[in-house]
Amino acid sequence: MKDLLLVASYTFQDLIKRKSFLISNMIILIIMIIGFNVPNIIRGIKGNDESFGKAKLAIIDQDNVYEGTLENLTQREEEIGYIIEIPEAMTVEEAKEKINQEEIDEAVFITREENTIHINYLVKSLGMMREVPQNLITILQESYKNLQIAKFNITQEQLMVLNMPFDMEVNQAEEKEVGGNILAMMLLSIVLFYAIYFYAYQVSTSITTEKTSKIIETLVTSTSPRTIVLGKTLGIGLVGVLQTIVLVVVAIICANLFLTSEMVSAVLDMSNMTGMLAMITIVYYILGYSLFALLYALTGSTVAKPEDIQSANGPVAILAVIGFYLSYFTMMNPTSSLNNFAAIFPISSPFCMPFRVMMGIATMPEILISLAVLLVTIAIVAQVSIKIYSSAILNYGSRINLKDMIKMYKNKND
Repeated sequence: MKDLLLVASYTFQDLIKRKSFLISNMIILIIMIIGFNVPNIIRGIKGNDESFGKAKLAIIDQDNVYEGTLENLTQREEEIGYIIEIPEAMTVEEAKEKINQEEIDEAVFITREENTIHINYLVKSLGMMREVPQNLITILQESYKNLQIAKFNITQEQLMVLNMPFDMEVNQAEEKEVGGNILAMMLLSIVLFYAIYFYAYQVSTSITTEKTSKIIETLVTSTSPRTIVLGKTLGIGLVGVLQTIVLVVVAIICANLFLTSEMVSAVLDMSNMTGMLAMITIVYYILGYSLFALLYALTGSTVAKPEDIQSANGPVAILAVIGFYLSYFTMMNPTSSLNNFAAIFPISSPFCMPFRVMMGIATMPEILISLAVLLVTIAIVAQVSIKIYSSAILNYGSRINLKDMIKMYKNKND
């Protein structure tokens, strides 16, 4: 136990004292503070100009389809999302010239062709714009309909019947209630993934670096390979917990200082954050980190040069990404069988199960089964990693391939 804490303490201090670690954290914190201040920066540039950032749209009724009533659209600019200009007359060529000179951003030409109203939508460059914005079409159709209704001398009561609003609501057939802020859940899943992946990756980098500097030879003669692997995993994990706490605290402080209450409630809605969820999240963070850290310890011991570590870590990185996306995309249908599988599958459960707990759909048996599967997987990976690590750690030759690792594991068992 003493040796384990000694290795963990050395790893912890070595990592937090590195200039690269300190500088990268400072950069992350600065970017975070600036990012939370973006709305304030925009408001400072914008001032009281409500039209800031809005595109200018010219609407030209060439065949007088709307009989001079298009001026009413200027009162609905917020709804349309444009600054509306209604020129008395303008040709397509004139509109193109104005767009190229940035006097306007877009133009709409309305003409009547037999029993069809044709809309020619003119933009500077198509890019991803392939059709007229749907909200503009809806408002133009509504304005035309109201114009025609007015001609028929329809009473207010009849007009209300024609424009009867539809009240929509969505209900679920399952008895199990599903709720929560989906954005907050996705952010939680992303934070968990990067925290687990980034710090687990550091384990392989640390092992390879020490092999290069020959420090590992001193460690091997002083303590067992098992203690080295677990000590490094513990030391880097503590750094990860510390850094994650700092970043989350700074993010919450910045959100409350620089964002409006509406923005904070929309993005950082913690109404579903309970003691149970906090405990589950911490447990899965620790176990998820342990699983991938042990896998990276294995890959780190199989290479002798730092430049080879990225290719060696490739398979583990692919596993981590598969696990994350398996949980991330099943959030869209949290009651699906695939989401149930992702909550139990060990490479995805650290990212998926906290989400299910936040949604209120995870049962205690599901949580216990998921934890049991994850713990068994960690135990198996730890056994394999430590045995191969103890044989491969002093290898300074070429990279050890899968066949060699299997042979090393068998020899250790013998």
